[in-house]
Amino acid sequence: MSDIPTDISHDQVAVRRQKLADLRAAGFDPFRANCEQTHFSDDAKKCYVEGEDNAVRLSVAGRLVTFRIQGGSGFVKILDQQGQIQLYVKRDVLGVDAYAAFKKLDFGDFIGVTGTLFKTKAGEITVRVESYTLVSKALRPLPEKWHGLTNDEQVYRQRYLDLIVNAESRKRLMQRSRIISYVRRFLEDRKFIEVETPILQGVAGGAAARPFETHLNALNIDFVLRISLELYLKRMLVGGYDRVFELGRNFRNEGMDRKHNPEFTMLEVYQAYSDYRGMMTLVRDLFQGLCRDVIGSDTIKFTDKDGNTHDINFAGEWREVRYKDLITQFTGDANWFGRSKDEKIAYCKSIDLFVDPTWEDFEVTNEIFSKKIEHTLIQPTFVTHLPKELCPLAKINLEDPSVIDVFELTIGGMEVAPAYSEQNDPDVQRAMFEAQAGGEQQKVDNDFLLALEHGMPPAGGMGIGIDRLCILLSAADSIRDVILFPQLRPSAATATDSAPAA
Repeated sequence: MSDIPTDISHDQVAVRRQKLADLRAAGFDPFRANCEQTHFSDDAKKCYVEGEDNAVRLSVAGRLVTFRIQGGSGFVKILDQQGQIQLYVKRDVLGVDAYAAFKKLDFGDFIGVTGTLFKTKAGEITVRVESYTLVSKALRPLPEKWHGLTNDEQVYRQRYLDLIVNAESRKRLMQRSRIISYVRRFLEDRKFIEVETPILQGVAGGAAARPFETHLNALNIDFVLRISLELYLKRMLVGGYDRVFELGRNFRNEGMDRKHNPEFTMLEVYQAYSDYRGMMTLVRDLFQGLCRDVIGSDTIKFTDKDGNTHDINFAGEWREVRYKDLITQFTGDANWFGRSKDEKIAYCKSIDLFVDPTWEDFEVTNEIFSKKIEHTLIQPTFVTHLPKELCPLAKINLEDPSVIDVFELTIGGMEVAPAYSEQNDPDVQRAMFEAQAGGEQQKVDNDFLLALEHGMPPAGGMGIGIDRLCILLSAADSIRDVILFPQLRPSAATATDSAPAA
């Protein structure tokens, strides 16, 4: 990345403010309400008819990002949301005064132009400008493209500058939009209905995570920001909606790292009369469609945490492996699940894996999976039949009551999509909730249990972390690369030099 400078020269700002004052003194509004824009940059280029220069007239608008003018003519480029397009300006066309004013424009100014398309000798489709308008004056210079922008913190803090100078960031964040649009179309084509459920909730249900707490003054009630979409979506199944989904934000007051942000986007999908195996088919079809339509290939490049590059292949059938088999393969102990907790802790010490002696037996085992196994699962892998303690909202397996009918889809060494055969027995669900709450009855969602007692059809349910999906498909290094404005520590630097020049 490039480094966003925080030491912008006051002289540079003063020069631009003087230009602003001169424009106003001449009766010109440097911050227009609108301007004509008939085409975006890429769309404009597609209008060019080979061999027919000046046949197409159109209007484009954007930010000045390159400026090469000498004598009576020159080339500039403007940037819009699709990319850059070149403009050709000539004094004989614009007129002496308008051309002189154009030469006083600065990098970063927004302009709108009208003109005709032609192709230069170098083969670049260009707009021959017939008229232009300054629509917004930039009072601060932009960072130089190839200097400075090495400070990741500043890139995230001033994302708007990163988007101007970094084409890779623009591409990645546009790709996120396309991924979300595809997900919606995919589900709607399969008769799923999109719904919206409460963000403010009385009980933090649907996951084991620390919530953000708040207070609603109007009702004098404490609330939490939701940590999961699950329980309200299941109420929709009770209410007679057979296929529902929600794309929304969850909030967890926990750690931050390259895969976690306190505010994150989740997709949750519930399909009545299905189960976790039905979700396998659904998620495989979804991901393969995303690769085909958004990425343009069944294979993507992936760099693991050690810097090794892999080709991840989404085509065909995907690997399916039981959680217990992965543990026994890693430990080399076929009797692992018959060992005492003390024996398991001793093994963890022997491989330099820290575990807390106060943890439950299943937590010790899951630490091995999380820290030693998960990151090795690079190709799409369904890890199935997890311990029942890990997922209190899933159905217990009929053949082995110590596990549940679930999978965790792991790709690129990280969990991307867990799915369950959803628990719909209200008595079993209550027992699981109470065990999870550890005697704190206020943590049990009794309203959800009341809904279950009215009957919920069998269902498969699945969650997909949209941010992690975007990391994977865009080959990003961190979750902060695929979130426009990630959470950061407050910085006084953001206010530096913000006051107008005297």
